[in-house]
Amino acid sequence: MTQLSIDRLNDIAAAVLIRAGASPEMARSTAAALVTAQAQGLPSHGLLRLPQYASHLRHGRVNGAAVPRVGHTKAAACLVDADEGLAFPACALAVSEAISRASEFGVAFAGVSRSHHFGLAAYHLEPIAAAGMVGLAFSNSPAAMPAWGGRRAIFGTNPIAAIFPRRGTPPLVIDLSLSEVARGKLMVAAQAGTAIPAGWALDKDGNPTTDPQAGLDGMMLPAGGVKGAMLALIVELLCCALTGAAFGFEADSFFAETGNRPRIGQAFMVVDPGALAGNDVFAERVETLIATMLLDPEVRLPGYRRLTLQSRAEADGIEVEEPLLNQLLALGEG
Repeated sequence: MTQLSIDRLNDIAAAVLIRAGASPEMARSTAAALVTAQAQGLPSHGLLRLPQYASHLRHGRVNGAAVPRVGHTKAAACLVDADEGLAFPACALAVSEAISRASEFGVAFAGVSRSHHFGLAAYHLEPIAAAGMVGLAFSNSPAAMPAWGGRRAIFGTNPIAAIFPRRGTPPLVIDLSLSEVARGKLMVAAQAGTAIPAGWALDKDGNPTTDPQAGLDGMMLPAGGVKGAMLALIVELLCCALTGAAFGFEADSFFAETGNRPRIGQAFMVVDPGALAGNDVFAERVETLIATMLLDPEVRLPGYRRLTLQSRAEADGIEVEEPLLNQLLALGEG
């Protein structure tokens, strides 16, 4: 293991993406998101994604020169075109637009079309909580789960996240995929050569498997059975029917070097508490619920472990395994 500062890892990650064909702006935005995920103890959405993103840039699955722009707009709603680039600049623009519109109208919805993998869903919501507002994030992804009762992958794992600001303390953050586990966990297991628990995935023939590569080649199981499958359907419709983006079954896998440009969609909703019961009432209600939850000593607030790890990483740096670090340095420096 080698311990590196967050700034150093941001530089390494940006260099990898720039050499693969990303613009400096796209590279820096993406690097910050991936390094944050690594700092928060979520390697499946961290540095392990860099070789994948770089490969997509080199093989034309991503437009490295993309410049996101606001297209359709009407009062509290807008649509951002990601221009087939990496998702992070487009999502940042969508969130900024949503915050501005929610400040004026009390609520806002911003969609993103022609996009790519957007990493940790909750990462995009941090500016919303900083503005004192409630945020929701949704994304579809390449097909990895069957419709309930089906045997073909149609829906993505379709992550969702929510953030609720608190006064004088970090926000409450909820982030989950709608598969039993995030597909990135299979990627981590496959690279480590370890088995996965039964109940996570099916092989390409629809049979249960503990082989992570067979799961990556096959299908994920929805969290909560039929309920998870229905939630995944809702996310597909929110992120694609409203934005014109590609459904999961129309996008080639993120785990393949070659294939089409995914052109998937994201959606962000922002709500200003001041437009409803008011900021003071909202804060009191949030704290009353949290205090009641914490009466049971075993309860842990979602998102707080990530923040603890990130604070430690900011102070001490992040440990990176030598093989991955050497791969990234080679990709960035040639």
